[in-house]
Amino acid sequence: MNQFNDTILRAARGEEVSHTPVWYMRQAGRSQPEYRAIKEKYSLFEITHQPELCAYVTRLPVENYNVDAAVLYKDIMTPLPALGVDVEIKSGVGPVIDNPIRSAKDVGKLGMINPEEDIPYVLDTIRLLTKEQLSVPLIGFGGAPFTLASYMIEGGPSRNYHKTKAFMYEEPAAWFALMDKLAEMTILYTKAQIQAGAKIIQIFDSWVGALNKLDYRTYIKPAMEKIFTELRNEDVPLILHGVGSSHLAKDWNDFSIDVIGLDWRMSIKEARAMGITKSLQGNLDPSILLAPWSVIEERVKTILDEGMVQPGHIFNLGQGVFPEVNPDTLKRLTAFIHEYSSR
Repeated sequence: MNQFNDTILRAARGEEVSHTPVWYMRQAGRSQPEYRAIKEKYSLFEITHQPELCAYVTRLPVENYNVDAAVLYKDIMTPLPALGVDVEIKSGVGPVIDNPIRSAKDVGKLGMINPEEDIPYVLDTIRLLTKEQLSVPLIGFGGAPFTLASYMIEGGPSRNYHKTKAFMYEEPAAWFALMDKLAEMTILYTKAQIQAGAKIIQIFDSWVGALNKLDYRTYIKPAMEKIFTELRNEDVPLILHGVGSSHLAKDWNDFSIDVIGLDWRMSIKEARAMGITKSLQGNLDPSILLAPWSVIEERVKTILDEGMVQPGHIFNLGQGVFPEVNPDTLKRLTAFIHEYSSR
């Protein structure tokens, strides 16, 4: 194994670094030809349940792109079956749940995860990667309570989250019980990843941007505070990321986290101007990756210039890599970020 590259850990903590570290959400997956070849034989479920194969998929981007971190290949829905949620990842659709939550009684039926018993394959993959295969930190992750609840209530992906919001407003006691249950699961799940060897944890609250500030503070923030207060004791950098959630950035700045993930709707300069003191992650619009290189370079320079004004910037996309992205573009982009930020 090569010398361990801890640049991303130091950047997350706001320390001086030799270059801006970079990784890409969904860097392991659909845009890689090696991955597509594997998917012709195995489903996501089958890949994640085979530690050797899952470890290979996870480390591929590090080897192909020279990124500064690996991110565990799995889905945010992975721990939900342990709670009694019947979830299936359907191609072209996403997570589909056959037993959606409709009442307080449904919330009461939910169980709790025992990571070593319920997801040993995830922990075995982490141990394999961190003990034998990686020279960069491994990022573990979990879904945040609102985002998980939105799938559990809607029964699958949604554009408007009407059912989720209706449940939140109509059944507040059941809603808070669900938030508490999912917060506890997230704590147990991510702590197990850390104990297995994950060096960073990112919490994805992908769809919480659907809420306004008042509803966020009332219905969501207490559960998030519980999660981060518990995880703070684990002494690993904590990242919180969402999409379309720039209006919540100041609330996120209150949490005991290290890094706020920005999508492309708010610049790093704007975030700093509004008083965000945490380290920042982001925030190239992934669609830019289909543009000519001259356009990509110009946009990336702007992000890096703003990010290098003070310590505490991790380069990423504002959302995940999508299938149409050329892997050679990501390789060239990584090299450019390293070179440009090393000035």
